[in-house]
Amino acid sequence: MNIHALLVSRFTEALEELGVENAPVPVAKSARPEFGEYQFNGAMALAKQLKQKPRDIAEKIVSLVKLNDVASKLEVAGPGFINVHLNDTWLANQCELALHDPRIGVAKEKTNTIVVDYSSPNLAKEMHVGHLRTTIIGDAVVKVLEFLGHKVIRQNHMGDWGTQFGMLLAHLSDKLESEVAETALSDLEDFYRAAKVRFDNEEGFADRAREYVVKLQGGDTRCLALWQLFIDISIKHSEEVYQKLNVSLTRDDIMGESAYNDDLANVIAQLKEQGIAVEDQGAQVVFIDELADKEGNPAVYIVQKSGGGYLYSTTDLAAIRYRSGKLNADRTLILTDARQALHFKQTEIVGRKAGFMKPEQTYEHCPFGMMLGSDGKPFKTRTGGTVKLVELLDEAVERAGNLIAERTSDLSTDELKDVARKVGIGAVKYADLSKNRTTDYVFNWDTMLSFEGNTAPYLQYAFTRVQSIFRKSGISPADLPGAMAFTEKQEHVLAVLLLQFEEVVGVVSRDATPHVLCTYLYDVASAFMSFYEACPILKDGIEDKVRNSRLELAALVAKTLEQGLALLGIETLDKM
Repeated sequence: MNIHALLVSRFTEALEELGVENAPVPVAKSARPEFGEYQFNGAMALAKQLKQKPRDIAEKIVSLVKLNDVASKLEVAGPGFINVHLNDTWLANQCELALHDPRIGVAKEKTNTIVVDYSSPNLAKEMHVGHLRTTIIGDAVVKVLEFLGHKVIRQNHMGDWGTQFGMLLAHLSDKLESEVAETALSDLEDFYRAAKVRFDNEEGFADRAREYVVKLQGGDTRCLALWQLFIDISIKHSEEVYQKLNVSLTRDDIMGESAYNDDLANVIAQLKEQGIAVEDQGAQVVFIDELADKEGNPAVYIVQKSGGGYLYSTTDLAAIRYRSGKLNADRTLILTDARQALHFKQTEIVGRKAGFMKPEQTYEHCPFGMMLGSDGKPFKTRTGGTVKLVELLDEAVERAGNLIAERTSDLSTDELKDVARKVGIGAVKYADLSKNRTTDYVFNWDTMLSFEGNTAPYLQYAFTRVQSIFRKSGISPADLPGAMAFTEKQEHVLAVLLLQFEEVVGVVSRDATPHVLCTYLYDVASAFMSFYEACPILKDGIEDKVRNSRLELAALVAKTLEQGLALLGIETLDKM
């Protein structure tokens, strides 16, 4: 049930009866409960058109709008606001329908083909904390889009090509004389570091590395075999991280830089033919007047180096051609850190000028902020090194296990291990996802693993609380008779929140903002705790129909928390 959409529809009908067509219908959630749950704020904007006082217009709208089945009261406030107070009986009926609907009352949107470009590790190195945000934000957005019925194509734009691979392949070739590839590449960071030392210091090695680049780009059989070996083992490292993180990326989703290699010359040729790219100091350059500086100098966007080499810009333009042409994507979402915002703005301008995508196809760069340490600087190890993502996740599980062991003693060893994994990984993901995508945030173990406040453990605990209630009741949610009725304020507040789930996932789908879903789930869990304290469920003396109604409301809470957390890629537990 989308309450907002229902109210917009009813107010639109009322405005049409008033003789107003195609006018904005501003319906919003009320900021304060005494003003009801929603407000219509359109009367003021109509005053000039209708030549009437806003308050008089609001009174007419109230007399025309058909909300007797939905609202217990409509009231005109201030200069012409219409406050909508939702009806308890209607809320109870809608909650009943949601509880018995596999989709919890969430309708599917009109299906679009949507490409989501996220994660994109560099296969020359192991995944580090810098890959965390793109991977989990992207995966949450993907899950929401698929839940709403869209055809989602994951694109893991891995860095698997370029000049650095000449250095790596030369080093690997030497290592294979005494080691097998799996052993040589067991630690990609060490491998890369050793290759770089040789490149910088060993006589003749840099020249060999450059030769390998030429051979690789020229399709040399042995070089390609070495490259494929390197890529296969590197991907295994990434897959281990994806599995730990509970994200949905697989090997089939990889569309690395190398995938576009055959089209790069075509991209340059087409840009030159259209006069979009011109030669400047031997390089092929696009001058972008739309992004000129204060002096009127256009932005410079290089698409081919003077020596004939290609750049990220060339590959990203080829990716536009592929996604818009071959995949026929209605939307393309790209999740990278905010420092790349200018690059993608330039890429979109050039891609549209060249006709690489249709006007109606959207190209949306979704930037995110940085993960910072307690010192306010990019998160590093104590020695200033890069933090491997797999080591961070292992530490999260270990810390969660220690905390759970301190809190409870009735879990078996296997149960404790499972809880530690779900709580630890969930805590890391939620701490990130709950922050506005565009802002930086400070990584803090104590905060993210807390069982109080807006954290994954708090939400997971709220879910287990409902499971505990049903275990104590001896009643299965499936056996409840189905007759919700609300008499207490806490029931009303909780019911309204639960019925706003569809609105929330719609916002995440539109804006790629998982933090909106996190905030919502926290509000639901908090409202449930207030409801649980104020409205006894299993206490002696509670009438059966009251108990059953409250059990059903609790079951809908659990169902909503479970679905919402699943969309974020966070697992729930029956016991903690």
